[in-house]
Amino acid sequence: MERIYNKLVRDNIPNIIEEKGEIPVTRILDDDTYKIELEKKLNEEYQEVLAATGEDRVEELADMLEIIRALAKLEGKTLQDVIEIADKKNEKRGAFEKKIFLEKVLENN
Repeated sequence: MERIYNKLVRDNIPNIIEEKGEIPVTRILDDDTYKIELEKKLNEEYQEVLAATGEDRVEELADMLEIIRALAKLEGKTLQDVIEIADKKNEKRGAFEKKIFLEKVLENN
């Protein structure tokens, strides 16, 4: 029996498949295709975050973080670089802790 996946997987997945006595069929992506597949994976994990709750949600957030780390690396940056930029934006524009929902802005005539 054959199961088709056609998606980017974590580095150890082929070994895990082999340990189960199955044969993974893989290929190595070029950078452009890798970026596209990371973006697809980010969307997949985003959907999983929305569907999950509790500890499952934290697991899915960790998966998203790993994809963000890989995307940053493609841009020549590290996850720490992304976090530092996020911290600077937090200092300048704030975070989302106050739960503010902007409904509209009225012009001051």
